[in-house]
Amino acid sequence: MAPPASRPYTLGFWLMCLSSFLFFLSFNLLLPELPDHLARMGGGEYKGYIIALFTLTAAISRPYSGKLADTVGRIPVMVFGSLVCFLCGFFYPWALTVSGFLLLRLLHGFSTGFKPTGTAAYIADIVPVARRGEAMGLLGVTGAMGLAAGPALGSWLTHAFSLNTMFYCSSAVALLSLLVQGSLTETLPKAQRQRFRLGLLRLRWNEILDRRVLSPAVVTGLCLFPYGAVLTVVPDQSRLLGLDGPTKGLFYVFLTVASLSIRLVAGKVSDVHGRVPVLRWSSLILAAGLALLVWSPSAAWFLAAATVFGIGAGLNSPALYAWTIDLSHPEYRGKAVATMYIALEIGIGLGALLAGWIFANQPSRLPYVHGLSLLCVLGAVGYLFRVKASGPMVHPVVSEPAPEPAPERVV
Repeated sequence: MAPPASRPYTLGFWLMCLSSFLFFLSFNLLLPELPDHLARMGGGEYKGYIIALFTLTAAISRPYSGKLADTVGRIPVMVFGSLVCFLCGFFYPWALTVSGFLLLRLLHGFSTGFKPTGTAAYIADIVPVARRGEAMGLLGVTGAMGLAAGPALGSWLTHAFSLNTMFYCSSAVALLSLLVQGSLTETLPKAQRQRFRLGLLRLRWNEILDRRVLSPAVVTGLCLFPYGAVLTVVPDQSRLLGLDGPTKGLFYVFLTVASLSIRLVAGKVSDVHGRVPVLRWSSLILAAGLALLVWSPSAAWFLAAATVFGIGAGLNSPALYAWTIDLSHPEYRGKAVATMYIALEIGIGLGALLAGWIFANQPSRLPYVHGLSLLCVLGAVGYLFRVKASGPMVHPVVSEPAPEPAPERVV
């Protein structure tokens, strides 16, 4: 039987949260140091590619990870993603040319193309509908903890030891995430499971996107555009405002701590008041954070902008995940989650590419980068206010098949 609604969280849920924390910690360790590392190799003009190439392969791989999650299983998809993260972290010290480094970033993107897709489908399988937003919020807290700790820890490891030490630590953390997943029990019903075969990698058009979840996908793409832009230019903006060395990652820390704090209650709010109303307010808060970034005359205002942006992101993410799963068919959850993630990767990738092109290592252009991000989020706000109250304003209760008995105990 499924866990009772009052106590929906099994040991498998908490292990999945731990695995998510380790996974996000692994690849976020790298972010503050990669722009300077690429510049030292002579590729400073390609800084926008650091995020863009990563998200390109993540987006391309989403339809495959969604289909495999719905046919082979959630856990194999997650294991593959963590394995890619482990191998890429190990090979960064050996990528000594600009082209080799960019190729590795391209390959590294397969990790986020697979692991989060399987994770979201797995969590949706094991929690009740009435607690879905709350569960996604808790999962987001652990992922955000990894995102918060990663930049600060990565900068510290680099300055206290060496860049290569930081790369190898990233690989080791990904291995730990992989080992945690080995203790989980598959949740895809046996009737749906198939052995992997190459034929499963052939996609029909109707297997790429789930039309049921196009509304949350549109909002996801518009609201995640700023994230790609911010990741691209914040290291340079931090240095220009006097945040360098061990303090270079402070923007990420402020952003993620704010996001963590609000996520503890954000998911539950969307369970009670509906996804769309929460998304309207969260998008307005995101817009306020970006408006502060456009202006930011000092490090203090810069970090205040990070805090406001983090609050908006913390409210936004659990509601988007839950809205996507609400609208999906239980047999095609992997495809629905993959559709949302494709929009996420497109948003982040375009944000990174355009930010790198607009910025072009000229500090005077930073306000234009954040201004474009602000316009995207305001577009999401306008779209959300056009969603009809009779539509997905409040999440529908989906009739789902009874899950197979799970061996995890409720905790």
